[in-house]
Amino acid sequence: MSNSKCHRTFGVYGIYEEAGKLLFIRKNMGPYANRFDLPGGRLEDGETLLEAMRREFLEETGLEIKVEKNIGTIDFKLPWLWSGFAGVHHIAVYYSVRRMDGKIRVPEHFAGQDSLGAVWVTEKDVSLDNASPLVLKAFEWLKTKNLGLDAEIYEEWKVIK
Repeated sequence: MSNSKCHRTFGVYGIYEEAGKLLFIRKNMGPYANRFDLPGGRLEDGETLLEAMRREFLEETGLEIKVEKNIGTIDFKLPWLWSGFAGVHHIAVYYSVRRMDGKIRVPEHFAGQDSLGAVWVTEKDVSLDNASPLVLKAFEWLKTKNLGLDAEIYEEWKVIK
């Protein structure tokens, strides 16, 4: 997997924690389809990292947020047969965020919307069978306050259809 042709994607992701639970979205497309994932995603043309973080969080959860801290960046590599690629190289910038306004709601449907809605989840409720690697790394960060330096490489990965 590590030497195969990979689709590279870059995005911003928010960790919002309350009472030991994290707010996740239910993903409906891509390599993390039908799993829990962090709210966030790619930048649109002309957007800064923080603008993208605020927009993505609002689109996917209904919440307006305050970005509190840049936690760090980590990359993930995993197999994913898509559009001529054998894998995905996902570069993720993590932020700690807090709710400013709004209510959790089912997101508006539009082309490219990959959130089926937000849900509060505890660490005991997640595993590789139902969560993206970003989610597992978020819980690790909550305990250690460290994302680590090395890429997270998954030689095997099942896309849930």
